[in-house]
Amino acid sequence: MGSDQVNEKTQGTARRAILGAAVFGAASGAVLGLPGAAGAAEAGTAGRGGRGLKSLPVPTIIGHRGASGYRPEHTFGSYNLALDLGADVVEAGDLVPTKDGHLVCRHEPEIGGTTDVAAHPEFADRKTTKMLDGVATTGWFTEDFTLAELKTLRAVERIPANRPHNTLYNGRWEIPTFEEVLKWQDEQTRKRGKQVWIYPETKHPTYFRKLGLGLEERVAKLLRKYGKDGRNAPVILQSFEPSSIQKLNQLVDNPLVVLLSTANSRPYDFVEAGDPRTVADLITPKGLREMAGYAQGIGPTLDLVIPKDANGNLTEPTTLVADAHKVGLVLHPYTMRNENPFLPAEYRKGSAADAYGDPFGAFKTYFATGIDGVFTDNADTGVLARADFLAG
Repeated sequence: MGSDQVNEKTQGTARRAILGAAVFGAASGAVLGLPGAAGAAEAGTAGRGGRGLKSLPVPTIIGHRGASGYRPEHTFGSYNLALDLGADVVEAGDLVPTKDGHLVCRHEPEIGGTTDVAAHPEFADRKTTKMLDGVATTGWFTEDFTLAELKTLRAVERIPANRPHNTLYNGRWEIPTFEEVLKWQDEQTRKRGKQVWIYPETKHPTYFRKLGLGLEERVAKLLRKYGKDGRNAPVILQSFEPSSIQKLNQLVDNPLVVLLSTANSRPYDFVEAGDPRTVADLITPKGLREMAGYAQGIGPTLDLVIPKDANGNLTEPTTLVADAHKVGLVLHPYTMRNENPFLPAEYRKGSAADAYGDPFGAFKTYFATGIDGVFTDNADTGVLARADFLAG
């Protein structure tokens, strides 16, 4: 999923006592039959009827990189907790390749901020600067490591200024491979007695194709190996590059989603191809009809659903939801988070960067637009907010 659009270096000091209560209440509710988030996930949220995407509850709660509000992202600790907290789908994971061609789950190919690689002197000489989608980026890159080397690293919290409590879990989990995720999905489906869904993303596909590490073929090969390449398979594939989704459409029959960044941005494959269109062009009726020819959904930023004014307050919803539904596309916007800096201004409480605002109010406002689901770092909050919304 896309980069965060707030200053994540702002230091905050307020403690989030609510965190323990939220996690305990959700997890214990599932075990003890109490009305926690996991219990709410089972209550009155049947899908639209049918198989595949239509079998999911609406609005769908998608665990963004797992339960990344509570654990370092893209780890099995984060993925498992997302399921414990009631997520309908887990974004496992953002897929990037290793030097020897394996797919691993990291937010970006640069891993200096999500692993302890900087503490490994044996890899000090791997630090470099590369042009990643036209942006000079300095750090350590997955494509410069073998899988065996990456497995010696451990995950760390990506935004400690906003989530200091998550640093407790630094060093606990390794980097998962996509193949391990597919096996985990089957194990968790058996263990939990219901189908577990995942929502992987091809990251920077044009960049990696130019390096001879094409993502789509590797994704398709693994999906076929595990029998998860069909139209009703519990694996939704997403990408910010429409051409990546078009390639996947030729290789597999899975549900496909085009991710959409800010209105004035251009997908990087468009930049490389000299296509002048922006996201604003893609969300016109014409652009939506075109995407509906090879995808089943879109993943817009929340700002494309309800823009903000100069002060960060929500304004009037756009017509995007109605326009997308008119051509048969589902909408899974991103990303809802509990902490103040990530919320619309009117739903913030205080100014501490790690303090919770009023996410329930924000969820309700976004759900009211008719979106089909939402990515969230806090699945338990999303599940409870959905229950409130459906109860009227």
